[in-house]
Amino acid sequence: MVYVKPNMAYHIMLNVNRWKMNEHRGEKIIFMDPKRRPSSQKRSRWRIFGKVLLINIKWFSLAGLLGVLFAGGLISGYVAALVHDEPVRSRQLIYEKVDENALTSFVYFNDQVTPVGRMRMEEDRQLVDLKDVPQSIIDALISTEDSQFYEHRGVDLKGTARAVKQKLLHENRQTGGSTLTQQVARRVFLSLDKTDSRKVKEMLLALRMERFMSKDKILTAYLNKMPFGNGSAGYNLYGIKSASLGIFNVSDLHKLHVAQAAYLAGLPQLPSVYSAFDGKGNFDKEGFNKAMERQRVVLARMQATGKLTRMEYYEALQFDVKATLAPHREKSYNTFPYLMLETEREAAQLLALQQNPDLTAAEISKPEHAELLQNTREELQRSGYRIYTTINKKIYNDMRQIAANPQNFSPYSKQKGLEQIAAIMIDHKTGAILGMIEGRDFNTEQMNYATQMTRQPGSAMKPIAAYLPALEKGYTQPAGLIDDSQIILKDGRKGYHIPKNYNRRYEGLMTAREALNRSINIPALRLFLYEVKIHNAWNFVRSLGITTIQPQDEYAQTGVLGGLSKGVSVEELTAAYGTIPNMGVYNAPHMISKITDANGKIVYEYKPQSKRVYSQQTAFLMTDMLRTVISDPRGTGKRLQKAFRSYGTIDIAGKTGTTQNFGDVWFMGYTPDVTLGVWAGYRQQVNTLSQAGHTRAQSVWALIMNEAIKAQPQLFKNKHFIQPEGVVKVTVSSLTGKLPGRYSRQSGQLVTDWFNQKYVPTEVGREQLPRSSKPSVSTKPDIKETEIPEKEVPATDQEDIPSQEDTSSEVTIPSGPDTDTELDMPDENNDLPSADTSQPAIENGQGTPSEPENQAESPGTTSGEVISPGTTSDQPKN
Repeated sequence: MVYVKPNMAYHIMLNVNRWKMNEHRGEKIIFMDPKRRPSSQKRSRWRIFGKVLLINIKWFSLAGLLGVLFAGGLISGYVAALVHDEPVRSRQLIYEKVDENALTSFVYFNDQVTPVGRMRMEEDRQLVDLKDVPQSIIDALISTEDSQFYEHRGVDLKGTARAVKQKLLHENRQTGGSTLTQQVARRVFLSLDKTDSRKVKEMLLALRMERFMSKDKILTAYLNKMPFGNGSAGYNLYGIKSASLGIFNVSDLHKLHVAQAAYLAGLPQLPSVYSAFDGKGNFDKEGFNKAMERQRVVLARMQATGKLTRMEYYEALQFDVKATLAPHREKSYNTFPYLMLETEREAAQLLALQQNPDLTAAEISKPEHAELLQNTREELQRSGYRIYTTINKKIYNDMRQIAANPQNFSPYSKQKGLEQIAAIMIDHKTGAILGMIEGRDFNTEQMNYATQMTRQPGSAMKPIAAYLPALEKGYTQPAGLIDDSQIILKDGRKGYHIPKNYNRRYEGLMTAREALNRSINIPALRLFLYEVKIHNAWNFVRSLGITTIQPQDEYAQTGVLGGLSKGVSVEELTAAYGTIPNMGVYNAPHMISKITDANGKIVYEYKPQSKRVYSQQTAFLMTDMLRTVISDPRGTGKRLQKAFRSYGTIDIAGKTGTTQNFGDVWFMGYTPDVTLGVWAGYRQQVNTLSQAGHTRAQSVWALIMNEAIKAQPQLFKNKHFIQPEGVVKVTVSSLTGKLPGRYSRQSGQLVTDWFNQKYVPTEVGREQLPRSSKPSVSTKPDIKETEIPEKEVPATDQEDIPSQEDTSSEVTIPSGPDTDTELDMPDENNDLPSADTSQPAIENGQGTPSEPENQAESPGTTSGEVISPGTTSDQPKN
């Protein structure tokens, strides 16, 4: 229908044809009433306005949409640029990283309860389960750090917007806006730098973490990973449990007061500022005051969020937090620095060997494996291991006090430095190290003198390189005769070398017991060179756990006196002597009995590997000989009769050792239950000990044993050495070392002593009547005495001259054991047997040169003949 206005008739005439067409189309023409004209105009204007407005809205909407898309594109591009290198982490990886914690490893004494301390690390980390955290800590934390923790999905939009506003307007108070989830994401996955890139990454990570992890899991991670400042021992505390123990000395979190809980909850915001202790564990007043200001903020937030009533709030404000701070404690590696470092070193080696079974203990200590050991050590420090040692705390403390007492040593010398001491006490039945002296002062010298130092052993080598193997093979017995007369050794470079005793005298025939009592050199050399032989001697020594014997020592003709290329360690020499009271059985010395991981799973446990090296009979004979080193009036260890308080009550035996000019002094002594080895000297071997220092090893040995018996009497259950079967007492001639002849009986020149039953003499010695009542012994060699020093392989920290003991010139035959059980002797009705004029069989080449003359000459031979001594082992010297 078409409406036509009245004043538009002329238009009708003009468009009659169009109307007709419209009429033809069925459209009806209606004329509008003039009275309705204004209303229609108004409606038309609104329609036009509406159309224009609609068009504008559409265009503005389109422009806005395009702007949003453009801005979104810019933001997306910017964000993409910030996180382009950030990987998309899988659910499994997120769980693994969140559960991964650097935990403090601890060391324990041999009771497996008393801690030595935490491993050498500036951090203290201990884990806690959420069920062990009181609600007061959770309330304090959430009220202050993230009040919407249980509502948001990882990112708090309000908090973020507030933080952005504060940053843009440079407001004084800036809250940060990070949720607990974001803080965990930053701590676990990202660096701690304050950049836009890191912030965006942590928000994206937080959103992803919340998809995969529960709120409780995230909260537990926060409580275990966040830093809480320094503790009273100076350690950096990580985790709420470490913080409670390190700041308030409270291990059970449920025992914390709400004021203490609020104090702890406020620390993670600025742990380096809010700290009551400095890096050394000393009280920091300024830091404590700032921490208390933060605590009051936490308490106010707890009240505002309804976690505390008004009364509880004021009660918490009145609580004296300062009075409950933990007392200052020294770090464990300040209290027991030597022990902690030694534990760390040994444990790292044990774990590295487990992880690399193709390597041996000797190989893993080589320089090329230094990085491997360092990596293992770092893993050990931060993986929550529990290391259980064999160290007896009481014995160790007593030994350390003896080392720290300056009255026990010579005064400090500007030229020589500090007189040093090293000692190790071993339970020889197991090889467990009970105590150590690693040095006098850790601040002066960090090296462990007991385990890491090697020095020349002097005459302390004689029992294990000469007498023990000779007893075992039957080359001698305690009453066996050895000729103390000149020996001329071929030197591969300079001709001949004539070794001497300390007093430059020779005393003729003497028993093995007397030679050992007085530590006379030549008898030990004879056994070492002509009976046992060098190669066999060193193999025997190696079987006792000495690992420092070098290939070049095969040419060291005076090695039995201590002239070695590297020397020995106190630890290994003590363990070697421990085989004697342990009846010939070797147990490797060890200080770590067990290692467990953070979950308590055993990752290492010492397994005894006892090894019999020689017979019980040999061990008993050696012990009996070393007993008279102390009991004999001229024994080198006679001072212990007075210094050792339990002498006569508890059996002891031992051997001294001294190197050139008293650069080193040793005493290896033992009871039926423990073996204690002691060394004394200076850092540089050229610095010799004072007169009082000549017996330092014996005096310190006595001090340690006296304190050990007093403090730990249960360790000394056995008072006397055990006598095994197969040893008997036999009376022999002191002229021949065999069954006594008629002259020996009549003149009383007899000696009664212990024998291994296998090696009891079965024939009468051929005796010769001496020309005078007292044999005269020539002190002059058979050739012109022009001594040519023997060239030995240079020794570590030591002069090349072998060690020698002080002896006196008077000859004494030991009285032997108290009980005399004499074997039946054959009747002799005829005259004295004629003298045996046969010479001992000495092969050419027995005295091997210290170094081969040339490549064509084998180490076991010489180009010249060895000159035999003028007396035999079967006849007295006239």
